[in-house]
Amino acid sequence: MIKKKFIINKLGQGLLHLIFWCAVLLFFTYFFGAGYNNFDDTLVYSLFLMPITIALTYVSIYKLIPDYLVTKRYFHFVLYSTYTLIISTYLVMVSVFFSLIFISNFDYNDMNPLTRNILFVMTGIYLITFIVSAFKLMKLNSAATKRAKTLETKILETQLQLKAQELKYLKLQIHPHFLFNTLNTLYGFALKKADETPEMILKLSNLLDYLLYQVDKPFVSLEEEINHIKDYISLEQMRFNDTLKVNLITKNCTKAMAVAPMLFLPFVENSFKHGKIKDGKLTITITFKCEKNSIHFSITNSHDKSTINAPGIGLENIKKRLKLLYKNTYNLAIVETNELYEVQLKLALNND
Repeated sequence: MIKKKFIINKLGQGLLHLIFWCAVLLFFTYFFGAGYNNFDDTLVYSLFLMPITIALTYVSIYKLIPDYLVTKRYFHFVLYSTYTLIISTYLVMVSVFFSLIFISNFDYNDMNPLTRNILFVMTGIYLITFIVSAFKLMKLNSAATKRAKTLETKILETQLQLKAQELKYLKLQIHPHFLFNTLNTLYGFALKKADETPEMILKLSNLLDYLLYQVDKPFVSLEEEINHIKDYISLEQMRFNDTLKVNLITKNCTKAMAVAPMLFLPFVENSFKHGKIKDGKLTITITFKCEKNSIHFSITNSHDKSTINAPGIGLENIKKRLKLLYKNTYNLAIVETNELYEVQLKLALNND
């Protein structure tokens, strides 16, 4: 089937070439016959020029242009074009002698006036070659543009796939990191047989539902994210008892606002993990200030700069996710003093 299609395609191309060269022959006959009454002699001369024109044109479009000009081998292009010009000039001179000897029987006065002028004959031949070569260049340029566009599309598709895989990997990192810290807290309560354990399990169940099922969604409502932050704070309050003071402030945050899941929770978790108890309290202040198309999030915890903490995967993970999801629409700033550790995130939204 493929072979048959290939043969039909080649036959079609051959037919088009044949029609084109018949049109060129007709053009030469009238071009060189201007002011000359002997149509038969002009047709014979035009037939003699056809092999020269065909050879010159095919050398140009199948060798000189694709092998040397398009590939920017300009020295070789000029060199072989010069050889082609010399050979074609010689053949044109032969055509003049052909007109004089075989058509005019050595009678110079009987020659077609236009066939006596070598430059005029070369103009006719090179006009055809130039037109066909220009068409070939346009075709090659169109094909190159199409290939470049196809390649660009493939690159973009590959980048999107890599981005999706990286996001999936980052989300998978969240699971063990978050579960390890939360289950440790639950384990401590179970050992104490505390009355709060059932409530803690319920809140943990809600968090796990969010972590395992909602995190795969591209976006969740900001209100849902805040509610799960509240559940997480409740779990930590059970663990810290009277040594924890958390202030959660939300301003103008609506259900319509959507964010990537687990976007803010790692910052909260980081504050509990690395915050320091000062004057008998671990103090954490969380603020969400929402505008029409932006969220200003900040979280501050009591801190001791002299204590060296190994960097965890939580903060680095969220930085990578922000770069992937909100490339040029966020501003993350971290301020560290002797007493406080503060994270400020300004996020532009597109909720249209």
